[in-house]
Formats: sequence, C-alpha cells, structure tokens
Amino acid sequence: MRNKFIILILGSATLFSSMVSFANPRFDRDDDSRGHKHSRNFERPDNDNRMRERRMREERGVERLKQHRWQAGYVMPQHYRGNSYKIDYKENNLPKPGRDQQWYKVNNDYILVNSNDNSIVRIMGF
Repeated sequence: MRNKFIILILGSATLFSSMVSFANPRFDRDDDSRGHKHSRNFERPDNDNRMRERRMREERGVERLKQHRWQAGYVMPQHYRGNSYKIDYKENNLPKPGRDQQWYKVNNDYILVNSNDNSIVRIMGF
C-alpha cells in the first residue's frame, strides 16, 4: 500500500511539472538555452510621431496646392470642388455663369468651372 501511495505522489508530481512546462513554453522566454537575451519591440510608433508626420504631409500638400497655376482648359482638382469653395457671383461682382457652370474662389482667384466635366472655363484674379 505504501508503494502505491509513493507511486501516486510521484506520478502526480510528474504530471503537474509537465503541465507547468506546457503553460510556459520555451519560445515565450526572453533568453535562449545559451542565456542570450532577446529584445522584442512590438510597440507601434507613438501617437505623437504619427500625428506630427501626418500634419507635415498635409502641410506639404496644402503648400503644393497653393502653388498650383490655374489655366483655362485644365481640370479643376477634386480637392477644390467642395461646397466650401463655391461662391455666389452676385456677391463678388462676377459675370453670371452660363448653364452648368459654377464660380469657385481658390487662393484669391475666381475660377469659373464647367460642372459637367470640371474643366476650367475662365480665371479672374483680384
């Protein structure tokens, strides 16, 4: 009976120690079998750097759009086709636009655009 009890104790100890080794696999440790430490850096770049890079990219884009030279016959960039750039010709003393035409104000330039194909019809700078 005593031998059976010892076998039962040793068997359960072996079972529990093997369960511990499964719970903590070798590849999750920071060192290998030779004792070398491995550093893992899974962190994403901090939010401040990402926001700074995004702001710089946007500022470069805005500066590039400000330098844009308008010419009749060119297509109006999609960025400027929003309602915030549309203006009323009467309030700005501009000629009445034709059918399917709209006045836009971009960087102190008044641009008449054909609404069908977004081509620039006329440019007036003040």
